[in-house]
Amino acid sequence: MTPLGRLSWVPLLLAGLALADLSGELRLLADHFTWTSLVYLPAQHPLAIAVLVLLPSLFRRYR
Repeated sequence: MTPLGRLSWVPLLLAGLALADLSGELRLLADHFTWTSLVYLPAQHPLAIAVLVLLPSLFRRYR
């Protein structure tokens, strides 16, 4: 396990930006969950979803 000081800032920055992009949609899902909104979430924010899905490999790459 690497100490936090050795982690690169690139994956952390990308994760933060992806979560910031999805924050409004996640708030709506938390308030009024529908399966339709969950299905359309990746279609409306494909880059943010891709970053979050690929985040483990980004951490391994920038270790």
